[in-house]
Amino acid sequence: MKLGLGLYRHQLTDDNLAYARQLGCTHIVVHLVDYFAQGDQAGTGDSQPIGSSGGWGVTRVRDVWSVDELATIKARIEAAGLIWAAIENFDPGVWYDILLDGPRKEAQVEAIKQLIRNLGRVGIPVMGYNFSLAGVAGRATGLEARGGAETVGARGGTDQTPIPAGMVWNMVYDPDLLGTGVMPATTHAELWDRLAWFLREVVPVAEAAGVRLALHPDDPPFPMVRQAPRLVYEIPMYQRVLDLVPSPANAIECCVGTLSEMAGGHDLYDWLETYARQGALAYLHMRNVVGTVPTYTEVFIDEGQIDVLRVFRILQKHGFDGVIIPDHTPMVTSPAPWHVGKAFSLGYLRAMIAVAEAG
Repeated sequence: MKLGLGLYRHQLTDDNLAYARQLGCTHIVVHLVDYFAQGDQAGTGDSQPIGSSGGWGVTRVRDVWSVDELATIKARIEAAGLIWAAIENFDPGVWYDILLDGPRKEAQVEAIKQLIRNLGRVGIPVMGYNFSLAGVAGRATGLEARGGAETVGARGGTDQTPIPAGMVWNMVYDPDLLGTGVMPATTHAELWDRLAWFLREVVPVAEAAGVRLALHPDDPPFPMVRQAPRLVYEIPMYQRVLDLVPSPANAIECCVGTLSEMAGGHDLYDWLETYARQGALAYLHMRNVVGTVPTYTEVFIDEGQIDVLRVFRILQKHGFDGVIIPDHTPMVTSPAPWHVGKAFSLGYLRAMIAVAEAG
């Protein structure tokens, strides 16, 4: 098992890369799409995706990330003594009509195929993604982690405000559509059909490129968010994803905290055994939580309901050798809340990995 850190594009500074290496990380997972709230400046943290406080992000229709662009970023990461393990999330401006089953989906899936080929050429082995219309939306912020640390969670429900036309994943892809209505209604069955079509198109390309596509579960894991259906909001639903197009290239971006938040009474550890046994876990997000939907709170890595060591022993048992990154962390009261919170998580995860690997 390998320890990594997730960074947004604007966080890829020399100081942050040195910070990751100094704290024992060997790998970096990069969000190449920075999420900026309307009227806000980019911060240094990643615990408040756009939508959690009602803000909008803005994306632009753009070309896929080129080989040169990716290679330049990779060289900077490697110069810091780190390895680029994965990218998280496609740019909404590249694939919104794939999500919406819109008129540009055929052209957009060709662009995604080219992006995957580019990843293969540069040597980035995993592309994480979230097949979601609403994205991360409706979480509440409060001072509810240990010692009154600021954190997020769900408080008995989630936002069901319709998504405006011209938006997907909390981001505006077409400003001209704003004010013209709302996103067309979609059923769960239609969203599953869209995912199946997408996987049938891109998985063979990913296989040829040596890239794994890794689906993130829905966060927060409600059946509907902003009147839009979700795909993986209960733990067994991942098996359906894997069965749509069986392939090592069709994999799981396993956010253990999100899985633990899910309702339904399914045993987290039994299902992790099931997915790890299949070799389906591309990489892991680790956070801890208390509660399940509709009410839960994200807490410090050592104080929640997830037995982190038990998770890592399952991974070790099944030969998992992928990357584990700390997910959202409470904001520690200090001059550097994000850095201190991440440092605490990284130290704890590093210790648990060592114990699990030592048997």
